Amino acid sequence: MLALAVAAAANPVVKGFDPVVTFSIFPPLKPNGTADDALETGNVKRGYFPMAERARKPWRIAYLFPHIKDPYWVGCNYGVITEAQRLGVGVRIFIADGYDDIKGQLRKMAEVTADKYDAIVLSPIDLTANNASIAWAKSQGIPVFELANDSTSDDLAIKVTTSLKGMGVEAARWMVHDALRRGMKSINVGLLPGPRGAGWVSGEVDGTREVLRKAPIAVNIVDVKYGDSDRHVQGQLARQLLREHGQSLDYVIGCTGCAPPASAEIREAGLQKQVRVIAYDLTREIAELIRQGHISAAVDTKAVSQARVVTDAVVNYLEGRSGNSPHTILIKLGLVDQSSYPDYRFDTTIAPDDFVPVFSYSPADEK
Repeated sequence: MLALAVAAAANPVVKGFDPVVTFSIFPPLKPNGTADDALETGNVKRGYFPMAERARKPWRIAYLFPHIKDPYWVGCNYGVITEAQRLGVGVRIFIADGYDDIKGQLRKMAEVTADKYDAIVLSPIDLTANNASIAWAKSQGIPVFELANDSTSDDLAIKVTTSLKGMGVEAARWMVHDALRRGMKSINVGLLPGPRGAGWVSGEVDGTREVLRKAPIAVNIVDVKYGDSDRHVQGQLARQLLREHGQSLDYVIGCTGCAPPASAEIREAGLQKQVRVIAYDLTREIAELIRQGHISAAVDTKAVSQARVVTDAVVNYLEGRSGNSPHTILIKLGLVDQSSYPDYRFDTTIAPDDFVPVFSYSPADEK
């Protein structure tokens, strides 16, 4: 589990990062599309995103996260704060109460727009419900950037995320490969993808279904149980899934807040030799469960890298360094299982175990 025992002042300043493998996407693009729509319809250029130079002025940037209840968003928090320190810009992170708190996120969006931040970085709770607030901020002269979660807004300055559909594709491919390696003739799988309506959840499920339709083995999705990524909620959903389908299940695929409680419930039910768990994304807890053999594999959306790249993209944009900016920047996905674990680079995804979440930083703090 993520340790939170060290004071915020002890969090180290990160001096830089290695270039990040990205896919930059330029028009033509599908109107009001997702990041995966852009990947399918746009002009895609694979390359490396280098770290930005230090800012010339202390820009004020607001970040809106859906919550910070799981280590994924702690990783994003770490990436934002350490990169703000390196660049010399001011940041403040506003947290909603979860994926059922769209009203709270919209209220915070209205507040930061009224406060005239130089830029806003939004991790939208919903695929479409945030669009009007993004348009309003743009009309007030404030550029809005997107981090991790997706929306269909055409009023964003730049999206920084991963292929959300790719999360489902990679998880499902690993499952099918594993089943074939084990000599299985068919698969029963249950999905715990997260909250219905979130863009990343739709991507996970769509990508999973796409792979399974073409799989060289019969695959039956026995159930898809949606719910907030809160650990308690997901524990309840995992128990329901096992109660209804446990005797026939072969795999469970779940999100970062879903896979660990599902793994725990499977062990509690004594089904760990029958049911394997795959995670749609990676956190410190999931990495440890892979090491212990309780989770078989995890896709990696590289939360820390996403946060660094979007912060750099904002500064480049505000300082006029961007030139012809892409519509979308996708971070290349990773995948970790027990075979790749020993040599895997976790620092692009996971905050150090002594990092304490920090919700604001100003360059004046260093004086």
